Amino acid sequence: MLKSSYPFYLANEAVYANTDLSVHNKYSNDVATQVAIASVDHIDQAIAAADKAQYAMKAMPAYQRQAILQHCIKRFKERFEELAYALCIEAGKPIKDARGEVTRLIDTFQIAAEEATRIYGEVMPMDISARAADYQGMWKRFPIGPCSFISPFNFPLNLAAHKIAPAIAAGCPFVLKPASLTPVSALIVGEILAETALPKGAFSILPCHRDGADLFTTDERLKLLSFTGSPDVGWALKAKAGKKPVVLELGGNAACIIDEGTDLDDAVQRIVFGAYYQSGQSCISVQRIIVHESLYHEVQQRLTKAVKELVIGDPLDENTFIGPMITEKEAARLQAWIEEAVSSGARVLAGGQRDGAMLEATLLENVDSSMSVSCQEVFGPVAILSSFSDFDAALEEVNNSAFGLQAGIFTKDIYKAYKAWDVLEVGGVVIGDVPSGAWITCLMVVLKTVG
Repeated sequence: MLKSSYPFYLANEAVYANTDLSVHNKYSNDVATQVAIASVDHIDQAIAAADKAQYAMKAMPAYQRQAILQHCIKRFKERFEELAYALCIEAGKPIKDARGEVTRLIDTFQIAAEEATRIYGEVMPMDISARAADYQGMWKRFPIGPCSFISPFNFPLNLAAHKIAPAIAAGCPFVLKPASLTPVSALIVGEILAETALPKGAFSILPCHRDGADLFTTDERLKLLSFTGSPDVGWALKAKAGKKPVVLELGGNAACIIDEGTDLDDAVQRIVFGAYYQSGQSCISVQRIIVHESLYHEVQQRLTKAVKELVIGDPLDENTFIGPMITEKEAARLQAWIEEAVSSGARVLAGGQRDGAMLEATLLENVDSSMSVSCQEVFGPVAILSSFSDFDAALEEVNNSAFGLQAGIFTKDIYKAYKAWDVLEVGGVVIGDVPSGAWITCLMVVLKTVG
């Protein structure tokens, strides 16, 4: 069970300022708990505390930072089911996906704990000419200073962890704004951080209204901004961030190619998971499935059958695979996109129906590339099928998107695999799996290099 109310955390301390933010159970739509919401003054105080704490954080020995991260890992394991339950309730995440996210939270903090004692520098020879024969250079890394973090609703634990854990490992104080739809998970992390020996002001976790959150972006005392969320919001924040470095992780429209000769038993089950886990609300969920024409009919039949068999329902049910989308508004938006595609000639192979925030796992074919379900990020349980005869044309189709985070390639041809690597305009090419199959935990850089 969730508590009846949760505080925010300002300079390491719980503050029960109010109960103004209602957090809903995304399946039942009932109010699940109340959360304290921070004002502009609270945010200013938190930034001031982080600014002051940067010197104590910088002076903290690596083994102490490592010990703090290890304490968090221990407590996450002890509160594993509580964290998973919170994700089920506030994010509508099916319980198996929720447990997977808690595991990733632990992994992320574990990697950060290991790296906390491996922040090295280097000695560089400079004798590249007679003039510099007796010279050497040295560089080492220093914490960049107070960081500003804004995390999204779809991975309330893990995407906050990608920011928090490296900051602690590197010795950077931070202020975090969790998504207002899903603040509870981050606040539980704050509760655990408050048990540690972090210097006063080292962290603040502040749910707040978007219209009052400008300081997270504009305040010059903050030396780095990390935002994960939609492209429109991310680019707007970057434009207002001033001189500070900005780290953005924005939307995706992930494609997956199934080449001739692929083991369909393996590929189909991976694609079903990659397209529909946590109701497709992932920036690297499979959205476009591009199949060699020799396999298209069989893939169509197999995928249609598998998608129709996915269980939709209460996220707390162990058998549920498809839970609610984050809001009914988002589900209605995506249903409208499906209807738009159908009106232009698309065919629904599975799903397509909606009840409130519950949208069935949906598979479409014959979708025109100008339709929103093809050229925009669906961020929901919808995938589209198309065919190809020429591998180069399939690669071009993958690149026909402004949102290239990752792509998946099922092929047994090593030359095609390398060509995909060279040609695809995406951040990662996953061979033999779906774009979301490579759960590589990436630690955000929160260091500056001084030569």
